[in-house]
Order: sequence, then structure tokens, then C-alpha cells
Amino acid sequence: MQRDSPLSLKAAFASALDRLTAAQVGSPRLNAETLLMFALGCDRAHLYAHPERILSAEEQQRFEHAIDARARGVPAQYITGHQEFWGLDFLVNPAVLIPRPETEHLIEAVLTLARPLSNPRIVDVGTGSGCIAVVLARELPGAKIHATDISPAALEVARVNATRNGVADRIHFHVADLLPRHEPASFDFVVSNPPYVGEREEDQVQLEVREFEPRNAVFAGPSGMEVITRLVPAAQLALNPGGWLVMEISGTIAQAVRDLLAVWADLRITNDLQGIPRVVSAQKSGD
Repeated sequence: MQRDSPLSLKAAFASALDRLTAAQVGSPRLNAETLLMFALGCDRAHLYAHPERILSAEEQQRFEHAIDARARGVPAQYITGHQEFWGLDFLVNPAVLIPRPETEHLIEAVLTLARPLSNPRIVDVGTGSGCIAVVLARELPGAKIHATDISPAALEVARVNATRNGVADRIHFHVADLLPRHEPASFDFVVSNPPYVGEREEDQVQLEVREFEPRNAVFAGPSGMEVITRLVPAAQLALNPGGWLVMEISGTIAQAVRDLLAVWADLRITNDLQGIPRVVSAQKSGD
């Protein structure tokens, strides 16, 4: 990028595209568009309607810094501070895992089970950005929702997202490892997108994930089952009879999760759009 001379929007985009392509960044055109919109504070239509627009010195510097960071592997979401999930805008930073489309399958599974209930009591374990708790609060107006995270920094992000999306008064946040410590054990749903990647799989994880996203939100331990093996018995104690545990998982641990939940009722595995096991739902016995 030409740092010492005025740069048109078209030239800035072309230079960024070359830089990101050379750095082997996935979807370089989309990344260049996203970061240019971020730097200019405009939408995609503006990019293509005004190719000869000259960037101000401040815009050019902001764009160069963004492209430099993305070329180093920093996720675009951490650069812009935003990620869309379930049609809502969530603030994100390196304290939280970036919400992903696959997690929407978990939302769908919970909504299918929860909508027949008038006032379900739900806890989102390891809430991170708060995306699961926020969406459930918006989709289930009668629900009483709690959200936990071991990271105070993550909970700050979740609280901001709850406020921005109009449900701050509907979610109770707790700093906790797994379940809230001072809440009655009477939940209808324990919901979680826990860490489920094994450290032995680390070389198979995208560089930007293993280098920039919070490690304790990605890796559970050597096998990937370490958090889930603690969460399942905790959920068993916390759920009402007939209540549901709903978790995001991966194909790597699907069989181990099946084995762990074999004594639960109505065990269901939901695949994602690639046919990979992505969500497990299991009901606590009504006995």
C-alpha cells in the first residue's frame, strides 16, 4: 500500500487484496471489503459506487493497520469488534470466542424443546460473548435466564451485548466455573458451547483460532472431553426432572459424548450442514 501518497478507494482495495492473498488469508476479497468498510465507516454499496474516492490520511492509516493485523492472522472480527449471529450484532474482543454459524444449531435445538414451556429456567454455561443467552432471551420472552463464565472479562462483553440487544434485565450473569454457585438447582435447561477441542488436535486448528482466540474457550485439555465430563454430572444435579442438557460438540468427541450420556433419556444428536455431529440434547429422567 502506498503510505505516503493519496490513495483512491479502488487502489486501496486492490492493494489490500494483493496483500491478503500473498499472506494466504482465506476469502481475501471478503476480508478486504469488510476491513475497508470498517475503516471508512460505510457499507458495501458505497465501496463500489465511489471507486475514485480519495481516502483521508486517517482512513488510510486505519485501513493499513487493519490489513496489517489481518495479514498477521488476527481475525477480522477482533479488528472490527463485531460479529453477526442470529441476525444480531455482537461486540467481540480477544476475551471471547467469536460466535460461529454452527452454534445456531444449538439455538434451534433449545428453541424446539423450550417453546412449549411458558417460563423455562435456563442457564448458559460458558457464555463468552453472551450470544446464546442473548438470543434465547429474545426468542423466549418468558424465560428466566442465567449465564456463567469463568472469565470476568468475558462476562463484561456479555453484559454489554445483553444491553445492546435489549435483554440486560432478563439475564443474570455469574462468574463461575460451570453452574452458578448460589442459585437453586432447578433449571429446565443447561445449555453450553463448552471447550471441546483436544490439545492433541491443535495442529488441525486454524492458526487464527489457536493463536488469537481465548485458549480456555477452545481447548478443553488433552482429549477435548475434560470440561464436558465435569459438566454432565453437574447438569444432572442442577436440572429438574425432565429437564434438558443441550451442548455443542464436534465429530471427534461425538461417540465419547454418547457413551457419557448413555443413561440419560431421549439422547439426540443433531448434525450441522456439513453432516458433522454438532449438537447433543439429552433429557434427565423424570423419576
